[in-house]
Amino acid sequence: MGIDGSDAAINAAKWAVAEAASRDIPMRLIHAIPEPQPGAPEGDAGLDLEFAETALRTAAAEVHAMGQPIKVEAEVVRGPSDRALIDESRNAEMVCVGSVGIGWVARKVLGSTADAVARQAHCPVAIIRTTRDGSPVGSDSGWIAVVVDDSAGNDAVLEHGFREAQLRGTPILALGAWRWGVGEIPYRQLNRRLGPWVSRYPDVHVRPAAARRGVAEFLAGTEEPIQLAVVGSGAAGDVARMIGPATPHVRRHAGCSVLVVRG
Repeated sequence: MGIDGSDAAINAAKWAVAEAASRDIPMRLIHAIPEPQPGAPEGDAGLDLEFAETALRTAAAEVHAMGQPIKVEAEVVRGPSDRALIDESRNAEMVCVGSVGIGWVARKVLGSTADAVARQAHCPVAIIRTTRDGSPVGSDSGWIAVVVDDSAGNDAVLEHGFREAQLRGTPILALGAWRWGVGEIPYRQLNRRLGPWVSRYPDVHVRPAAARRGVAEFLAGTEEPIQLAVVGSGAAGDVARMIGPATPHVRRHAGCSVLVVRG
């Protein structure tokens, strides 16, 4: 869990509490500070460390205040934050980072850290969207949108999608990504792909939807409230568009959090 002192990072940590509790594993909070540079003022390193420790204490306190029986670990690490999180991902169940809404400069506003981690991490990556006023988007309402197709890694996407839906008591919007004719969803293929997961998670409500032009395009045009989109690693490059604009148009997609799953 990457902590940088922002409300976005704290909101992501709060979102991740349910993940840690359901898996009965510790939540590990890290803050990356730069490596010491030759000739840099001595006080700079001390200020970096002080800020990092304060940010970690604040995040840990917010997590503990939620009252869940989880262990919280915190550590200051050195080096670029994206590289630190990618290294951590080798032994993690999931990496979580925060993000504000995306403006017209997409990846710059998403942040190079979130973008790099979404593309290169060795485990699933959750990028939790936060609005400019610091509040989380769709934390307790809306659909979980899950990509359904015939790609090799789609079972992993479905597994994580259904797990998230059960964990958070949320219905699934199953996005059929086959490129069929207008108004046509390949229900036979969709039912075949979903059947085993519906049987395994009978309490999860599922509704099909067509996403022939891709998930990012679907999310950009839908008026359905989406709290989380679960996608495969092939869609990592579209994360910025899925996160959505910082100031959405009325009655259009307000953006959502994204879970990128490695197949």
